[in-house]
Amino acid sequence: MLLSFLTLLPCVAIVSAALYATETANRLILENDRLYVSVNKSTGAIDHLSLEGQDLLGTQDYVTPTPGGATGSGNSGIGPYLDCYCTPEGSYTPGSIDPTYQLLHGNDSTDTAYGGVVMSEIYPGTGQVLEQYWFLRDGETGLHTFSRLAYHNETTPFLRNLQEFRTLFRPNTRLWTNLSTNTEQYAPLPYHNPAASDAGNAVTVQDATWLIPNTSDPYVVHESDYFTKYTFSDTWRDHSVHGLFADGTNSNDGSTFGAWLVMNTRDTYFGGPLHSDLTVDGIILSIVSNHHGDQTPNITNGFDRTFGPQYYHFNKGPATASLHDLRNDAQQYATPTWNAQFYDDIAAHVPNYVPTASRGSWNGKIKLPHGASNPVAVLAQNGVDFQDNVFDTKAYQYWADIDPTSGKVAIPRVKAGTYRLTVYADGIFGQCERDDVEIFASQQTSTNVHWIEESAGTELWRIGTPDKSSGEYRHGYARDPDHPLHPEEYRIYFAAYDYPTDFPDGVTYTVGQSDVGKAMNYVHWSVFGGYANSVRPTPYYGHGDVNNWTVLFDVEEHNLRHKSQATLTIQLAGAKTAAGNTDIYNASQPFSNLPYTVVVNGHDLEPWVIPYYHSSSCAARSAVVCYNIAHKLTFDVTMLASGRNEMVLSLPFNATDYESALLPQSVYVQYDALRLEVD
Repeated sequence: MLLSFLTLLPCVAIVSAALYATETANRLILENDRLYVSVNKSTGAIDHLSLEGQDLLGTQDYVTPTPGGATGSGNSGIGPYLDCYCTPEGSYTPGSIDPTYQLLHGNDSTDTAYGGVVMSEIYPGTGQVLEQYWFLRDGETGLHTFSRLAYHNETTPFLRNLQEFRTLFRPNTRLWTNLSTNTEQYAPLPYHNPAASDAGNAVTVQDATWLIPNTSDPYVVHESDYFTKYTFSDTWRDHSVHGLFADGTNSNDGSTFGAWLVMNTRDTYFGGPLHSDLTVDGIILSIVSNHHGDQTPNITNGFDRTFGPQYYHFNKGPATASLHDLRNDAQQYATPTWNAQFYDDIAAHVPNYVPTASRGSWNGKIKLPHGASNPVAVLAQNGVDFQDNVFDTKAYQYWADIDPTSGKVAIPRVKAGTYRLTVYADGIFGQCERDDVEIFASQQTSTNVHWIEESAGTELWRIGTPDKSSGEYRHGYARDPDHPLHPEEYRIYFAAYDYPTDFPDGVTYTVGQSDVGKAMNYVHWSVFGGYANSVRPTPYYGHGDVNNWTVLFDVEEHNLRHKSQATLTIQLAGAKTAAGNTDIYNASQPFSNLPYTVVVNGHDLEPWVIPYYHSSSCAARSAVVCYNIAHKLTFDVTMLASGRNEMVLSLPFNATDYESALLPQSVYVQYDALRLEVD
């Protein structure tokens, strides 16, 4: 049923069971018997948040408040609150100019009391509507949040790109001791967290990356000498929960606490399952950005999108509870079906939210190619690669793992509309795409697909595993041997792995003999060192052994007999041109469009020009999965010889770009996999 709500007058409290919703002259307050939340009207942000009397944000002179009676003094942490890089001037935190507020209260269809706060602000000069929604239910210790951006302006139909749009939980307290990206990537917080403006004695080595010289710091002892928010990035495919853990050292009674962003829905996000983004660095982050090179939508006349729901879950455990215990508690809510009825109940208060009545379901039966593992099905914007699903800002995205044995897959709660189905899997080159998959409200759509792996003839060799990542190469997924938490090496500051030391004679890979985990680097640089490399501040060019990599391979004469064409398939997990991760062409930069060349036994093939709009900032920001691209180079088979052959993979010598931030200037590519076929 639809619910009514009350806009309350200042200093009036509505009480239902143990749920209070209160508005004073300065604050809007939501409280049940465990969680207390207060929004500061002058900032548009939550600046009082407590769980069973424990301050979770870090408010000076904090006193456990009574309903309607919260006041604060001094500096405090804030969040969850709305933050964006979406105005003509750049970054902005809504709520400080002229916000308006609504206080909502009611009982949902299960007769459970809930309260809500809506902050709305119109940005002067552009008319952008920026809104943040917080809902608290009786019996829950978390906040259901939605974030909205609307732009209607026919005079200026294009405003800018939506570079970042996110909710942040930014505590300012020693309570929190650990941070967690997923079940495998977690670490102690540094004593002084430079990402949260507490630099201590940390030394900046790159944009948002620091060397922590204190060898007794728990982060240095357990994780790395280098700290950066990028270490704790993750790809969205299997991501569900990230956040902060308090081990009880600094809590009121020795209890453990957790603050978790639960991605119970991801359909309003962008970039699909390959999207890689920041999660936590002492601050909990979410929603939209282009940190690793994915497209972001343009804010144009008629843009109106509400992101969410997201669920910020706060929990408490005994002193003996571990980070994993509290994370697992949050994990149970990471499903789009959880609380779906509640979201239907409050849909009238949340513009653009798609209720169950406007959703259907999809299932598929996929006949997979032999050797396919870890397969996934993606529903996203029709007619475009799912990584580019930003062009239709009304389109949503969904994905689910395919059972590799039966080929069955199902996705619930899909917004009615028309989608492209994409299927890909580890071990298989290319992907399967089918447009015009129709999802109808309150109906189930079934799709049967026979995926035949792309082929250009007889395969002579392949290097790497086609899995959309460069993690199998040196310093990729390999575990750091020197720290007890053994983080994957790619997560650490790239300069920690000195290319000239690892490859003093450059890269030479011999098919059938070399180990990809040792003989090929996870990054193919044009030049190594210099700007933003604190370990090697002087650029190293080598003698063509940085930008040129050699592949040696043997071919038997019978493999060439009656063949006329050879095809080299190059799949990249990411490529950085001089456009960085901006997708903006700069004519002053000669490598905005990046020429990549291949020489086969002394014969130059036509260069592959990687376009500026496919550029990523990947390895420099601790990633091995970014914007994936692929290309096929064909050539006459007579360029191959019976016996030993040589292929040289080349980037332009010393190809660099201008970097406004402290980031490496070299262009580079990161290989997913390569394959040579003849036909």
